[in-house]
Amino acid sequence: MKIAVVTGASSGIGREISQRLLFLDYKVIGISRKIKESDLFHKNFIHISTDLSKEKDTLLTCEKLKNEKVHMLINCAGFGRFEPHEELSPKTITQMTFLNLTAPMLLTNALLRSLKKTDGYLININSIEAIRASKFAGVYSATKAGLKAFSDSLFEETRKSGLSITNINPDMTESSFYDDLRFETSSKEDEKLVTQDIADAVEHIIRMRKGAVVSDYTIRSLKFGISKKKATT
Repeated sequence: MKIAVVTGASSGIGREISQRLLFLDYKVIGISRKIKESDLFHKNFIHISTDLSKEKDTLLTCEKLKNEKVHMLINCAGFGRFEPHEELSPKTITQMTFLNLTAPMLLTNALLRSLKKTDGYLININSIEAIRASKFAGVYSATKAGLKAFSDSLFEETRKSGLSITNINPDMTESSFYDDLRFETSSKEDEKLVTQDIADAVEHIIRMRKGAVVSDYTIRSLKFGISKKKATT
């Protein structure tokens, strides 16, 4: 049975991808800070509880995984804060940069030999912000653009191996990502993505003929929509 490591597996896109891979008969090692057993209770699901925004925790997780025969790594964990740059706290900047960019690079470093040996897949769940500039998104966009640059460079570096590397750049996707933000996805079906769309993209990538790679996979909603949350008192 092939092994897939999925970060951010407890909710949103990461949870949806984990469920899809379990359906496709993968053994899934899901990494997240916490998860309810009922969320992904499956005989082939293993949960590693860790905080990938912390260097010590991430390095310990890398050490745990480096001897696993991993066929797929999907870096999905991440968060964003969208404020004027001077209003972001140093802690927020540091944690966002580490979780969105440094942790994926460290996990890739730990698992790359295995991914190459198994002719596997490295899939980075990035963001539309990796390929455009938006106000109030300086740090978030920088982390996602950095992750894309890392993936693109690694693709060129590993082309003599059988490893496939893909950036998936979703537009606004209905998920818990927006729980602590002042805005969220539109309620209209053609103005948002849903987590199943991203899982469909992952399945498409791994079902393709191995000689072909979609290195950059951008998914947009048919129409643009965004909803501002009502202010709470």
